[in-house]
Amino acid sequence: MLTPTARTWFDEALTAATDRTALWELRFASAGRHCGQEHADSVRVALLRAARAEPAVLTRLYHHGSAPERRAVLIALPSLVAGHEALPLVEDALRTHDTHLIAAALGPYAASHLAPHPWRQAVLKCLFTGVPVDTVAGLHERAGGDSELARMLTDYAAERTAAGRPVPTDLHRVLALTSPTAVTEES
Repeated sequence: MLTPTARTWFDEALTAATDRTALWELRFASAGRHCGQEHADSVRVALLRAARAEPAVLTRLYHHGSAPERRAVLIALPSLVAGHEALPLVEDALRTHDTHLIAAALGPYAASHLAPHPWRQAVLKCLFTGVPVDTVAGLHERAGGDSELARMLTDYAAERTAAGRPVPTDLHRVLALTSPTAVTEES
């Protein structure tokens, strides 16, 4: 819950975003300072939605923003962008080593728009960076019956085993989803 001071700031920021005054982008950037880091994502996403931020604005905010600002842009994508225009933002986040950005990038927007091969690579990236696969939106649907993902997971597990390293527990969960029988059981 926001403090009364933070609530007043947030209400003013929402008005600025709704009216699309230049001030709203400054408010977007300073949300954590005024509302607390624990509320920053939800406040920033609300501002993006209130401003009806278009892909060009989202791209600018993403590229000029801090990691938390980038995360908020990624979280807001499904409610703001219907097409593939924001895929470069998802792809950029997936190239980072920031686990918070990786997790945010694999939300519903990526589940709907990311092509099969980059999506499979992203699932593997979760495994080797420690991002829980539970954060991957649409995992059950996209992994179901995916023999190429099964091959990639099996190869990764073999590499880890050969190097004397543990195989992430999540790998076995995802591998089980790739079984052709997993698709028919869920249907």
